[in-house]
Amino acid sequence: MFTGIIEGLGRLAAATPLGGDTRFTVEVGSLPFEAVQLGESIAVNGVCLTVVAFDADSFQADASSETLSLTTLGALQVGATLNLERAMRPTDRLGGHLVSGHVDGLGRVLSVHADARAQRWRFAAPARLLRYIARKGSICVDGVSLTVNAVDGDGFEVALIPHTVAHTRFAQIGVGDAVNLEIDLVARYVERLLGARGDQA
Repeated sequence: MFTGIIEGLGRLAAATPLGGDTRFTVEVGSLPFEAVQLGESIAVNGVCLTVVAFDADSFQADASSETLSLTTLGALQVGATLNLERAMRPTDRLGGHLVSGHVDGLGRVLSVHADARAQRWRFAAPARLLRYIARKGSICVDGVSLTVNAVDGDGFEVALIPHTVAHTRFAQIGVGDAVNLEIDLVARYVERLLGARGDQA
């Protein structure tokens, strides 16, 4: 599990095809990386990946063909800036919201506008995901926990404070770029619970 609070910016150093899958080499950059262990989870642009090898400055992780097709990872170019977060520990503060690192779909940046010192970002989202996105609810965009300011039939809007822009890959993306979206876990479980009740009726 993750919180959606980005701990560091890294860089894609290599993407090596391996039998239909891809092995990524990620330079950890500003991510605190002490006591990393084989098999631990690290969210890369909001996608939960497993560390299969590492050294002092980087780690490697495999992405399946399904992950590559359902997220933005398959289109990343070497050198791309990456949002990184290590899995939360039981003693960590939950500064964002509960994030699984399982991407639900792709969105796209529709517009970016200045709003005093902040920025208002509008994203398109698939109709099948919009039903779970609520005003003042939580959404995870490229691994970043954000609060939804507005939502309509085409997409949703969030506000990014200067700190968020400066410390995430939002500073490197813009209108037209694809992003990974993960809906709030609570919405997902509420739907499942209500569906189970309906089946019993």
